[in-house]
Amino acid sequence: MAAPSIHASLKPSFAPSLGTTEPKAIQDVISALSMIPHIEGGYFAETDRDRLIIPSPFPQDTSYSSEAAQLVPQREGFDPRYRNASTTIYYLLTPSSPQGNFHRNRARTVHTLHRGRGVYVLIHADEDGDQEGRKRIESFVVGPDVSKGERLQWIVEGGKYKASFLLPDARSDGESEGLLITETVVPGFEYCDHDFLRRGGLEKLVGKEQAENLSWLVRND
Repeated sequence: MAAPSIHASLKPSFAPSLGTTEPKAIQDVISALSMIPHIEGGYFAETDRDRLIIPSPFPQDTSYSSEAAQLVPQREGFDPRYRNASTTIYYLLTPSSPQGNFHRNRARTVHTLHRGRGVYVLIHADEDGDQEGRKRIESFVVGPDVSKGERLQWIVEGGKYKASFLLPDARSDGESEGLLITETVVPGFEYCDHDFLRRGGLEKLVGKEQAENLSWLVRND
């Protein structure tokens, strides 16, 4: 059974403090996995790019946004007519970089938990809204305690906005050694298939009241 929606009470557990030194245990993970900062927040390392090349299922004449391409150069040799069949990364949230800001991808993403706890917030922008046009919001906890509804695996289909933030570890006094997951994107990830959600867009999707509650999960710079 899926965990119930908790979006009415979403609050950050850790305040971002980029530029500060991560605890040694987290530094060791970042170093061992050769991770670098992610434009969404947190850290990542690409671990696989399938050699199988397939025709792109996405329209050739449009892209979600040029913003990601301005922040990160498009992969060398990329041909928009094609995609790798899949790509896989490690992704890590830490107490110093504790949230991944709202974004969407055209492709579906399969997530697998390795350690830690966090909350995922989805805005179903690809679905019909309510009578006032507001889109459905879903949130759930990912973590090791499946008996309490925490998830070990979760899938986000293309076209949905996604954000995440770190929770304290179970049986800890407000501490966390980070939320470490694997993400596999099918077909493979490209920055032209990526889009950030900004405050104006958030309000259009969910209404002013919910936008106030969720605005801290929007990229500000």
